[in-house]
Amino acid sequence: MSELAEPYDTAKILAALPHRYPMLLVDRVVSISDEEIEAVKAVSFNEGFFQGHFPGRPIMPGVLQIEALAQAAGILAIESLGLAGTGKLVYFMAIEEAKFRAPVTPGNLLTLRAGFVQKRARVCKFWGKASIEDKVTCDVNFTAMIADG
Repeated sequence: MSELAEPYDTAKILAALPHRYPMLLVDRVVSISDEEIEAVKAVSFNEGFFQGHFPGRPIMPGVLQIEALAQAAGILAIESLGLAGTGKLVYFMAIEEAKFRAPVTPGNLLTLRAGFVQKRARVCKFWGKASIEDKVTCDVNFTAMIADG
């Protein structure tokens, strides 16, 4: 994967994804190719889910790690398939083989890596791996449908 010529900043992420606070879980794209993406989620103690998950021992829910990976994969699909500005959305269809290997806590910089397993015009399959300093926290395979928004 190559480094980006220009940073994939918040404005570009907001243009690619329909998600907004509090559900936008990608803060920066580090690198992107036609087949893979690496992005980052800066995990802050101010995240709303930490109030209840868990008081006294805040841990990012695993399903939100999968959502962050899916959002990164959504950016990859939009860019790789040339869908920017078309109004198309990327919807979950299936989540398979999800494994959670380490907790994600406030202050962590969560690296999100995702890539195509299968790329078609309407349905794509992805692999995803979240990590903190090269220690895997979550890995998953998922399928998404591309449809009108």
